[in-house]
Amino acid sequence: MKKLYSLFIMAFLVISILPMVMANDVGAGITPDITTEDFEPLVWQCGHRVVFDDATEPGRVSQDGEVLIERVNNYAFEGEQISWLVLVMDKNGVEKITDVFATIGDVQGAGNDIEVNCDYIGDLEKGVKDQCNARILEEDVEWNADLMGYYMCTMTVETPESMYGEYWLTVEAEDLDGLSGTMDENEYWFLNPVIALDIDGDMMFEDVRPGTSSYSTTLLVGNDADIGSGVTLDMFISGTDFYDSSSAGTMCPTTNQLGLENFRYHATTGAYSTNFDGRADAEGYVDIDYGIGFNNPNPFYGNSEIVQVGPMNGPYWMANTLAPGSEMALTFRLNLPEPCNGDFDTGSIYFWGEAI
Repeated sequence: MKKLYSLFIMAFLVISILPMVMANDVGAGITPDITTEDFEPLVWQCGHRVVFDDATEPGRVSQDGEVLIERVNNYAFEGEQISWLVLVMDKNGVEKITDVFATIGDVQGAGNDIEVNCDYIGDLEKGVKDQCNARILEEDVEWNADLMGYYMCTMTVETPESMYGEYWLTVEAEDLDGLSGTMDENEYWFLNPVIALDIDGDMMFEDVRPGTSSYSTTLLVGNDADIGSGVTLDMFISGTDFYDSSSAGTMCPTTNQLGLENFRYHATTGAYSTNFDGRADAEGYVDIDYGIGFNNPNPFYGNSEIVQVGPMNGPYWMANTLAPGSEMALTFRLNLPEPCNGDFDTGSIYFWGEAI
């Protein structure tokens, strides 16, 4: 009897340490910590990037508002425009994009001065990949109106007082978080470069015998535009008749005027000279058209270029263009009429350079 009692006590103790189960299931929860990336806007330049001419002085080919096809170097003048079509994307949502603008400054990338805001034009139904080469690393980007939009950015060159010198230009987008991104294609421009001609030498004819030909010393006419601007000048020549400023019974040959038609010139530039110019006489000398202003009174194009010889780039004679620091050499010939009396010291031969 005693032995049985001990077993009963032990069994009770075993049962008493088993857990008490009040239901048939159990669960627990955890709160995730999720941080969404603050996506930096991406900007892609698309196929539409052009430069437009202005109305101040239209070029030989391009007129006001037309694509400036003459311009092959990185300079632009007051009134001319540079236009970019860009695609902007923000994976946090297109509504987070607060501003898209073109900038101008001394360095590449974000943070330069805002020059002009861009115009939002939404979806152009363009091929995002084909037109804009839109990619994120190796991922091709497909159009998504919730994430992206097209913008047109047009910057007009202002006066030299506010825009003179060399600048980086690009398009930048900024979002609500203050994050920004720029298009990869930064551009480097010389805005409003100074253009000038340098004339080295004098055009003098001394003691010329009537009825004979006389030759001047050789002049150098050079492109004195800002170094580094890349301004290429298309060169022209014009002139006026000549007169004697004193009262000396001047007559040459029938009145007190020495006509411009009595002057001709010979020019050399690089491998070319007017010896092969279709307008030249047997000696390689070319006559001079009247003109007191550029294209005044008649258009210079096709008539008044200094050298019309050599290869052509569109409408331009390549031998007639000067890069900064380069020069042409010109010698003048005077065929003095007979009879002729007087010292002709009034009148001008003009040289003109048009930036192309």
